[in-house]
Amino acid sequence: MKAMNRFILIICILMLSAVHAKDSPLPQGIIALDGRPAPALKLNDMDGHSFDLKDSRGHWVFVHFWASWCGPCRREMPTIQTMAAAIKDTSLEIVLVNTAETDEEVFTFLGIVAPDLESLMDHDGLITERWQPRGLPSSFLVDPSGKLRYVALGGRVWDSPEYITFLRRLVTP
Repeated sequence: MKAMNRFILIICILMLSAVHAKDSPLPQGIIALDGRPAPALKLNDMDGHSFDLKDSRGHWVFVHFWASWCGPCRREMPTIQTMAAAIKDTSLEIVLVNTAETDEEVFTFLGIVAPDLESLMDHDGLITERWQPRGLPSSFLVDPSGKLRYVALGGRVWDSPEYITFLRRLVTP
């Protein structure tokens, strides 16, 4: 009898999970977070221009951690470039953070794979460590009040309709 009850419980949980996933407005791989404050993020890009996440309050920010040696990052970067072009008419700010590589490595990689994108440089990896992505690539969505709302772990096809629609909905009041 206990085995039957466990079996029924497992089936019920699986059915509820399937219903929840079907009704969920989040695209595959996007995970809702608890809304804790985003860690500090103040870095320079390869041209020496400074970026501070605090200055981005008031609108959504897509913070993407990556490295050129990361296979999923290499496949994903062109889709981020296409996504950026597709949503350039929105207030979403796209911030790329390269983790512990040289300017030369990043310049060469982006020049070939995604020439329209620029990246902040986390040369010593301390900012990445503070954000604690569970592997690369990892993308965080920071809300207008500076809180972490969503994360995507691993590579995504960011220029697909489901992600573009999701991002547009975020920035539309």
